Amino acid sequence: MVHGMVTQLGGPSWKVALGRHDARTASIDAVVNNLPSPGSDVATLVSKFGAKGLDARDLTALSGAHTVGRARCVNFRDHIYGDPTADAAFAAALRGVCPRAGGDGNLAPLEAQRPDTFDNGYFTDLVARRVLLKSDQALFGEGGGATDAIVRAYAANKTAFFDDFVNVMVKMGGLRPGAGTVVEVRRNCRRVN
Repeated sequence: MVHGMVTQLGGPSWKVALGRHDARTASIDAVVNNLPSPGSDVATLVSKFGAKGLDARDLTALSGAHTVGRARCVNFRDHIYGDPTADAAFAAALRGVCPRAGGDGNLAPLEAQRPDTFDNGYFTDLVARRVLLKSDQALFGEGGGATDAIVRAYAANKTAFFDDFVNVMVKMGGLRPGAGTVVEVRRNCRRVN
């Protein structure tokens, strides 16, 4: 069982399969090219995750990891200044942390209710339009997208979110590095052999 940070913060645990083939190096270019930006719309999110074999439910469950953590002002500034998808009072309160210019490194919690607890508060915040990143808000209300019903279900049922989160984490554990990448099965997962 995994008894890592997710579990320590109140979230679920899951079994991690042994024998995973990990790359020997990390690539910032691969990260930049494969992860969506904080300003992505739902179509871009679904496309990026779909390219990895993950569907809208997987995308929504993984996004629930934003129930913990912080983001830098530079990554949410556009969402709180002039984005009609953000709750007006929420956006106004955040402007004290994130001015129009400067303060790029100022931090705010990704989920305001309980930012240090792994729970389903992120999804209730989505429904209330009180999330930090535009790419998060895109999961709810963007043209009645495929993720709206999933967000509502997770907001109403923490167990459903936890179950789907575990399933997609196991699924992600099976993703392989790109073709041509030198891989190894690590004896210690924290470092190359």
